[in-house]
Amino acid sequence: MREEGEGYDDRRDEGRRGTRAAVHAASGGRLGAAHPRQEGPTDLRLVPPALAAWATSAVMLDAAPAWVTGTAVGCLVLAGVLMTLRVGRVGRVPGAMTGGRSGWPAVTAAAVLVCVAAAAVSAGLHGADLRRGPLPGLAERYATVIAEAEITSDPRLVRPRVRGPAPAPTAVLFEADVRRVETRDGATMVTRTPVLMVVDVERRRPSSSAFSASSAGDRPSPWLALLPSTRVRVTARVVPPADGGGMAAVLRVRDPKVPEVVGEPSAAQRLAGRLRAGLREATDGLAPDARALLPGLVVGDTARITPELDEAFKETDLAHTLAVSGSNLTILLVLLVGPPGLAQRVERRGLAPRLGISLRTTALLGGALTLGFVIVCRPDPSVLRAAACGAVALLALATGRRRSLIPALATAVLLLVLYDPWLSRSYGFLLSVLATGALLTLAPRWSAALRARRVPPRLAEALAAAAAAQALCAPVVAVLSARVSLVAVPCNLLVEFAIAPATVLGFAALATAPWAMPVAKALAWCAGWPAGWIADVARTGAALPGAGVDWPGSWTGAALLALATVALLLAGRRLLRHPWWCGACGVLLLLAVVQPPPLTRVVTGWPPPGWRFAMCDVGQGDATVLAAGAGTGVVVDAGPDPVLVDRCLRTLGITRIPLVVLTHFHADHVAGLPGVLRGRQVGAIETTAYQEPSDQAEFVRREAAARGVPVTRAAAGEERRTGGLSWRVVWPPTDPAVVPEGPNDASVALLVRSAGLRLLLLGDLEPPAQRALLRSPAGPLLAGVDVLKVAHHGSAYQDPGLLSRAAPRLALISAGADNTYGHPAPGTVAALRAMGAVVLSTDRDGALAVTGAGAELGVAGD
Repeated sequence: MREEGEGYDDRRDEGRRGTRAAVHAASGGRLGAAHPRQEGPTDLRLVPPALAAWATSAVMLDAAPAWVTGTAVGCLVLAGVLMTLRVGRVGRVPGAMTGGRSGWPAVTAAAVLVCVAAAAVSAGLHGADLRRGPLPGLAERYATVIAEAEITSDPRLVRPRVRGPAPAPTAVLFEADVRRVETRDGATMVTRTPVLMVVDVERRRPSSSAFSASSAGDRPSPWLALLPSTRVRVTARVVPPADGGGMAAVLRVRDPKVPEVVGEPSAAQRLAGRLRAGLREATDGLAPDARALLPGLVVGDTARITPELDEAFKETDLAHTLAVSGSNLTILLVLLVGPPGLAQRVERRGLAPRLGISLRTTALLGGALTLGFVIVCRPDPSVLRAAACGAVALLALATGRRRSLIPALATAVLLLVLYDPWLSRSYGFLLSVLATGALLTLAPRWSAALRARRVPPRLAEALAAAAAAQALCAPVVAVLSARVSLVAVPCNLLVEFAIAPATVLGFAALATAPWAMPVAKALAWCAGWPAGWIADVARTGAALPGAGVDWPGSWTGAALLALATVALLLAGRRLLRHPWWCGACGVLLLLAVVQPPPLTRVVTGWPPPGWRFAMCDVGQGDATVLAAGAGTGVVVDAGPDPVLVDRCLRTLGITRIPLVVLTHFHADHVAGLPGVLRGRQVGAIETTAYQEPSDQAEFVRREAAARGVPVTRAAAGEERRTGGLSWRVVWPPTDPAVVPEGPNDASVALLVRSAGLRLLLLGDLEPPAQRALLRSPAGPLLAGVDVLKVAHHGSAYQDPGLLSRAAPRLALISAGADNTYGHPAPGTVAALRAMGAVVLSTDRDGALAVTGAGAELGVAGD
């Protein structure tokens, strides 16, 4: 592409400059005075240097010093040769240095080589920083040290996904620069080394079987209150980093008490912390989803976002709305300078011209706003990219040369990878640049094509933006999640109109909270409505049975997805000429995503007609359903994942749940409770009386209280009935003197009757409780059941006497594929088959549904 004026004579250049100057002068008088384009065709000359610097930084971070030096020197020498040859042609080729197109390749090649040399030097220096100092050697020995470190990022609470009976300990993570290290032998070393610090959050140990009012794990950790630039002194174990990522080591802090602060944060960070704390206080009274999402949307504070809400946003490719991104800065700058669509025109909109503020003053105000935005929201990759783009655009505004945003994006990429080469390996930075590039290149063309086919302009712009960003980002997202979302585009369209008001009102609440909290609360309440809508869209989209499809999580899979996307786009161009075919394809996609139960049953045969009992495939956990009439079922356990159990209940057509029985409080049985409660009429929740682990018991109470569902306790001898379904609680006993050895032995066990079908559901009972159950008054009732839900995911710990007494015809086991516990145990499976039982498990057979009774007893898999 050519810069403006190339190929034209000097008189036209002078005339154009004069016209532009006159227009600029005229535009100061009134808004919308003229609409001439500002700079001519798009200038792409900065794109090759930016891409070359990006690639060089990614490669050279691990390179040896000799390679870095050789690359830098070689590139500079070649650049010098090219420019020397170029200068030598000036006398022979008039105009070669003043706009002739023939000189463009040589200049661009020289620029690329210079940028490669600069990137190699920068990456080499940053990579060497990780190999210098004492920490790499200490990490190899897993040494314990006393370190003094300066925090460089916001501490964040990490709640790992459930992988077994209890989730991994919750931890506080933050990045820091270690300034001083003291070893056990008394040696003290001064350094400046970037590390990742991991602090395990203290948990209260189980103390009794009674309900507890609170637990230490529920109280905010004092580590979360630390601000960037704070200096702390910790005793930690130094371990090697898992994947580099710009960190020389990981410091695991085992003492989660109040941190020892040896240096206060800077004044700017104290102000930012005050603003962020004010926003959290202003949102305290909002609904749970809005309270969690709004601070993340405005300033990147994600401490309140639950794992299941985070998973819902990932499933729908809405994760970019969970944390602050460049779009937030764009919205704020639009308020100041007007819509970006006028960036190439001289007319000005926004608040600045209405207040009589000049162009240059507007640019200065925009720069101050950008700087404050980065300080308050923290310099994450997308924030840095947006700030750099904004700074370049504001500089162009101040000088009166408002160019296309593509050179601004290229400049931002170039400056950022030179400043921090580790961004070249950041998936977040890559996705941010891809999304922005899609909005600047593909989206305008697609929007124009849609408008040409009589699509309303606003809808065409929104649809083109969402589709373009998805087309370019989907391959990278597939690498990260091994999944392709089919609802990403519609979900992004549905939340698009809510992001701007939530962001603007949220920032208004942020700014007013330190001085007028009632006003901030009112603004936060208004912002809570669009924020709640965004969360509802994410949850609803993630719960759809066909929300996504599994995809190879590798770069080969990304390449295949890119090829599939190109083929789909080529086919889509032809389909746009045939509206009826477009409509038919849209209906088919809608049916594939929604998967209405009647249609799914016809196509897949699942669930089978007349099913009595269903075991959901929720991974390593338990979630089962007892049919109690049309659309009605009793749910026993909720599994570890809200999305999976919600999806299972949707495919079964369950909309009313008279009772949810949670056999015990291990996370693989209760963590999915929000998915069970979502969008369904739930009568009550029944649990065991043994309230441990206490944090999971508290979680159940919070979820129930938030939805107004009563919680009761089960006891042996209790009998209930709903429709044609009846059941009896056979364990745990009511005798307070009987103290179970742990949560598993306190599991609620049920003997169920459903129109002649007898089922025994044992929760996670282990041999001591199984033997006690045999000796209990309910023992004789357990003989000869039709279906046995095998205890504890089919583990090896089973009482042979109970299995012999039950003598099931059908034994069902809920276990996760490739789990690390060895479930189901081969010995348990062999013992059940030796008794004549048919043994099926979800890790091999998927979801299972029992039909019929007596001679007609059958089972079907999903």
